[in-house]
Amino acid sequence: MSDNLRGVWYMALATFLFALMTVFVKLVPEIPALEIIFFRAIISVTLCYWGLKRARVPIFGNNKPMLILRGIAGVLALTLNFYLIHEIPLATASTLTYLAPISTTLIGIWFVKEKVSPLQFLFFAVSFAGTLVIQGFDARVSLFHLGVGIVTSLFMGIAYNCVRKLSTSEHPLVIIFYFPFVCLPVTGIWCLLFWVQPQGWAWFHLLMVGISSQVAQYYMTRAYQLAEISTVSIVNYTGIIYAIVLGFILFGEGFNLLTYAGMALVLAGVGLNVIFKQRQKAPPLPDGN
Repeated sequence: MSDNLRGVWYMALATFLFALMTVFVKLVPEIPALEIIFFRAIISVTLCYWGLKRARVPIFGNNKPMLILRGIAGVLALTLNFYLIHEIPLATASTLTYLAPISTTLIGIWFVKEKVSPLQFLFFAVSFAGTLVIQGFDARVSLFHLGVGIVTSLFMGIAYNCVRKLSTSEHPLVIIFYFPFVCLPVTGIWCLLFWVQPQGWAWFHLLMVGISSQVAQYYMTRAYQLAEISTVSIVNYTGIIYAIVLGFILFGEGFNLLTYAGMALVLAGVGLNVIFKQRQKAPPLPDGN
């Protein structure tokens, strides 16, 4: 199996795990986003520290400025993402944040000098048009929510490009470690001032937010290290399917036909881009003469 294809599989697994994480976030609407991130960061820093010590890898890595930038961008993106999950339906929140592959690829042109075909921009336009259709035909989604989704995707794009940039110099767990390392001081102070006491099953849900996101982060990081950004980042869009199914089963969330059409446009852009990139990578057929 090629590195590019392995990266696609890793990203597919990470996307499913991130979908599970959003479910657990949705199950604790009474807990503020920064407090959820605080719990996630505690679990993440513990697992990362254990893994790095076991692997005998220096915790703080080599390219510290880039690692810190990755941590800051990740914290900002996650805070806005959790806000959207609490405010609007699960599948819609997922769709808005799945603008990230577009921003990731566009930023990647400058950040990691990755080439993008003009045809891919058409595929991205199809996906982006799908998000506009969703916003226009779902009264639960305002222009403000759309704006938050776009800003979230920009921060996610920066974070993902940092991961790609760091792929040759850092262990995956070092890259992941800088997220809790950056966010714990900020979220810790916030929790001291505005603590909301979790009750009952909320403790379990918060624990699962941390575990599912930690494993997802690992496989996402490996995906970006193995394959081109424009190939694996677009796989994030498949999480919309998970979000629709989980949102319907667990929260009774439904949508009108035009909203589903918008989601279909998003997925169409995904599929076309993946097929295009795989055909570009395919070896030429033998001449036969």
